[in-house]
Amino acid sequence: MHVNNNASVTMHNLPGLAHQTLAGCQDGLKSFEVWRQTIAPQAATPVHSHACEEVILIMRGSGVCRFEDRELPFKADQTLVIPGDVVHQICNTGNDELHIIATLAASPVHVKTESGEPMALPWYA
Repeated sequence: MHVNNNASVTMHNLPGLAHQTLAGCQDGLKSFEVWRQTIAPQAATPVHSHACEEVILIMRGSGVCRFEDRELPFKADQTLVIPGDVVHQICNTGNDELHIIATLAASPVHVKTESGEPMALPWYA
């Protein structure tokens, strides 16, 4: 058991997205990970899927979760529940940053592109 200082966790920056793995395989976890992400206004995650379930807490901001040609709107103080193997994208549709905490039921999380090809994540490099 240990305590992580979240301010010391490496920040990974992608276009429009800042990511920190707050707890995961680097901590010896095998069955889940906790991610903190900030998505810039009008930016989005890549379209992707993963075999594991994902729960996303919306801490601040608003947006839509795109999946199966649909858009599911969300806002602060709501929770997205995403089943495994669903191709999806988290989009910030607002003018302010979108702050989320995601818990994923695998460690490490194996992410795939929309076409099913493996997607390399810089935080696993």
